[in-house]
Amino acid sequence: MIITSNLGFADWTQVFGDATMTAALLDRLTHKAHIINCSLESYRLKQSLNQKAKRS
Repeated sequence: MIITSNLGFADWTQVFGDATMTAALLDRLTHKAHIINCSLESYRLKQSLNQKAKRS
């Protein structure tokens, strides 16, 4: 199973509301999981900004 999110684990309570339930969910999801944290720039954002710059 692959789960992706642009939110850090600390921000997941914004989505699920209850901090205790979110912690339980994360505990079960991350047990024996491979977590890949990508802090790269968004390709789509970069492309969009380049297109806007060309129009100006």
